Order: sequence, then C-alpha cells, then structure tokens
Amino acid sequence: MTQLQSYELAQRMAELARASASPRSVEEVLSDVTATAKELIRGVDTAGVLLVGKNGKYESLAGITELPHTLDDLQMTFNEGPCLQAALDEVIVRTDDFRAEGRWPKYSPAVVELGVLSGLSVKLYTAERTAGALNLFAFKPHAFGAEDETTATVLAAHAAAAILASRQGEQLQSALSTRDRIGQAKGIIMERYGIDEIAAFDMLKRLSQDSNTRLADIAQRVIDTRSGHDARDGD
Repeated sequence: MTQLQSYELAQRMAELARASASPRSVEEVLSDVTATAKELIRGVDTAGVLLVGKNGKYESLAGITELPHTLDDLQMTFNEGPCLQAALDEVIVRTDDFRAEGRWPKYSPAVVELGVLSGLSVKLYTAERTAGALNLFAFKPHAFGAEDETTATVLAAHAAAAILASRQGEQLQSALSTRDRIGQAKGIIMERYGIDEIAAFDMLKRLSQDSNTRLADIAQRVIDTRSGHDARDGD
C-alpha cells in the first residue's frame, strides 16, 4: 500500500468514526462502509454485508445496488459461497475468477450468469449468535489484490465495531427497561399490601420461581393488573 493510499484510508476511517459517534442505525453505518469500500478500492463494482445467525436466518444489508442481496440469497439457498465462508470460517476469501472457481460448484456459475467475475469477502466478526462478512464484487476478473485485502480488513473492523456497539446499546436499553418494570411492580405491591421494598421484591421472586416465568414478565403482569384496575375505577 502506497503512502498516499495509507493516508486516504486513515482519513476516511477518521471520517467514518466521527460519523458513527452521532446516533445512527447499524444500516446507516454499514452503508457508509460499503460506499467507502467502493470509493477506496478501485475494482469494486458493488458491495454489501451479510449477517448469518446460528438458526439459519440471515440479513443482507447495506448493498450499494440490489445485486449483493441477490448474491446473498443465492449463497443461503445453495449453502455455499465466499461470503458465507468468510462469515463462518475463514477471515479473507478472495476469488480471482468465478468462471474457474471450483470451491462452490452451484454458486460460482450462478454469479457468472449475473456478470460477477471476482469477489473479496472479509469476516466482520463471529459472536455467539451471529457471524458476518463484508463482501466486495467486480464485473471483471482479477479485480482485487493484497492491498485491497488490507483496506477491506480495516473497513470490516470498523463495521464490526459499529454492529457490536449497537447490540450492546440494545442490551443496555433492554436492561434499563427491565429494571424500570421491576421497580414499578414493586411499588404497586408495596402500596397494595402495605409491605416494604424488600418484601415486595421477595414476592416477585417467589412468583417468578413458582410459575417458572421470567421476573420481568411477572413484573409486567403486576403492572397490567394495576392498569386494568385503574381503567375499571375510571368507569
């Protein structure tokens, strides 16, 4: 990678980091990543991101065109392909010419029919329930080299950080919501039975254990009974 290319990559990564600091969806961040890949890697004609769940469900995101989504659908249908392999197994999967590619006997001829001749897929991350890959495609053979792999790896790392940060934010919001529901339910029980906070929480825990129901769900039922009681009083 030349000094100029390194500078351009560093500059674009700084811009992506600043953009990600503001409240944005994962889809918006990933769209920036795929757009930047097309800007910095000369051979890219289209790009996208594939996320694969352990249950076989998948998400095809941030496609520059509709083509990456079609290619992802093909891979999941055939259960083979570079994006799937990068997401689940290898870190970098490069195809110089799909016309001569024997690793994916069903997928390769299908993408050639769509005009795609080369590709580069880089693992984003593999978590407990989800794996992902950044996927770049070109309409000519031998479109990608070692320098392109380096650039794509840096971009994939940024995309992975954005996804993980979003998931952690969702988990935090869920935890805060659960805490609020339990607190509200404790208050209702304290008022209804004239007991203190510790006794109210013990009651919630016993109900949860006896019914084999999550504590947050028990709390929501208590809140719902209060809401129903208030509605009847209003009538």
